Amino acid sequence: MTATTDVTTATGLADRVLGGWLGRIAGNMLGKPVEQGEVWTRDRIDRYLRATDALPLTDYLPGPPTETEERALRPEWRTCVRGRVHGSCRDDDVDYAILGLHLLETHGFGFSTEQVGDLWLLRLPYLQTFTAERAAYRNLAGGLRPPLTATYENPYQEWIGALIRADVHGWVSPGAPGRAAALARKDAVLSHTGNGVYGAMWAAALVAAAFRAATAREAVDEALGVVPASSRLARTVRRVTSLHESGLPWEDTLDTLEEETAGLGWIHTVPNAAVITAGLLYGDGDFSRTVALTVRGGLDTDSNGATAGSVAGVMCGAAAVPDQWKVPLEDTVRSAVLGFDGVRISELAERTLRLARAEV
Repeated sequence: MTATTDVTTATGLADRVLGGWLGRIAGNMLGKPVEQGEVWTRDRIDRYLRATDALPLTDYLPGPPTETEERALRPEWRTCVRGRVHGSCRDDDVDYAILGLHLLETHGFGFSTEQVGDLWLLRLPYLQTFTAERAAYRNLAGGLRPPLTATYENPYQEWIGALIRADVHGWVSPGAPGRAAALARKDAVLSHTGNGVYGAMWAAALVAAAFRAATAREAVDEALGVVPASSRLARTVRRVTSLHESGLPWEDTLDTLEEETAGLGWIHTVPNAAVITAGLLYGDGDFSRTVALTVRGGLDTDSNGATAGSVAGVMCGAAAVPDQWKVPLEDTVRSAVLGFDGVRISELAERTLRLARAEV
């Protein structure tokens, strides 16, 4: 994915950071209606797209063609499909990016895991947390401290929640994937262990590397350097890169990875990292193709679309994100984070930029 803006200039960095926010929000919105991996398989998503004459996918999902499909979609579909997008809908994939920004503004880069937890209790409604985050929140409210918050009665320790919280640490660490990973790790261990933590470190490093990488493959390779090479996450990402390099079609690559990660579930970090990696590599430098392939890959579609969109948005810059993705967002975010509902995307990007500039 060839960059169109220069990160070494103030204007270039600003465009990249805004591109990351726009890409994350647009990718999240694209995947939101079909966020139910057990129901919306790759095959069913593509059947839906064929029924609505939406292949190749270059815009938000069309509205449902039948009542049956309408009932299967997430209820948020009414604010996430073509012609109905007026600002972003509320979603935890965006809430955590906002909360992460607030964390860094409040406590600086030396924040502690305990401060992450305190901010959750102060700013994030309990019922807007899910899986590992809800378990950690409950543990915090019960008086436990990290790392027990991640391990006590929490069967979701390697699920995707920490990965979706990581982008902001990459946005404020342009070209510094190791630093981004270190920040993401402090955040992640509040609620995750093992591959759950590695996924967050990898995603943050991937975003950070995207500021200077010439191609998506270069960013993926650099991000792998921050996690243990023997971890299942690293082995799975390397498997995707090798299959892509061999010339195997996207569909066959995902078929292979689906077999090799069978049994982990559709919200586990490892199979979702495979879908994100495949979307980036086979997207081949095109923003629309990257987010479309990632969402068509199934599993946790909105989270995967958000992460791939963030990386693609950083690499191409906001100016190069096609209008059909960014114009309907109307520079507005809905959020459950206290004090941030209705905030402007451009304001979030400016605030992120102030933190990032100190690290270039």
